[in-house]
Amino acid sequence: MHSLKLPWPPSSPLNVLCLGAHSDDIEIGCGGTVLRLADQYPHCVFHWVVFSAAGARAAEAERSAARFVGGPTLRTTIRDFRDGCLDFYGPSIKTLFEDLKTVSPDLILTHQRKDAHQDHRLIAELTWNTFRHHLILEYEIPKYDGDMGQPNVFFALEQDLSHKKVELLLESFPSQRNRYWFKEELFLALMRLRGMECRSDTGYAEAFYCRKLLL
Repeated sequence: MHSLKLPWPPSSPLNVLCLGAHSDDIEIGCGGTVLRLADQYPHCVFHWVVFSAAGARAAEAERSAARFVGGPTLRTTIRDFRDGCLDFYGPSIKTLFEDLKTVSPDLILTHQRKDAHQDHRLIAELTWNTFRHHLILEYEIPKYDGDMGQPNVFFALEQDLSHKKVELLLESFPSQRNRYWFKEELFLALMRLRGMECRSDTGYAEAFYCRKLLL
């Protein structure tokens, strides 16, 4: 297992673009990585974009982003496209992606293209359609459909950071607590599994898919 590191200190503040179809996707898929980056790069600017969050879900998304990142380096965009129907808003969502080009991100965290959820796939496809010369890591979301694959990039997380991710996740999204899968043991188990696969010294990790990487 070989490791690559982002430059420290960076020559300029890192710009990280986090894309989520729904209001808890970013936190589930890469919340631990976000927490680590926010701690390791205190001047890192996070652009937090959620495409489908209305009413209470929008409030949860705003609150969660502030808890995971917070401070003046957070930029949030919360939209209210209908859950499960993002395909039908294609032109409007594509326009939003075009507007995001001004961010010029150093790192993009987005859904993976083989995700079983149609909203997730669309965001992944438009990410690659819009950003052609950027480092893109595709995170995973566990679900009933059983679409877990074989990721090729791993981000090791300390045990306390992994637990902090799950604690913040459960506290930030009370509207999801009645879902039978939205449980501490599921989120910790996935990080533990990925930690085993990459032989993480901490035992925990988040996993991503990277299609292209220039060394």
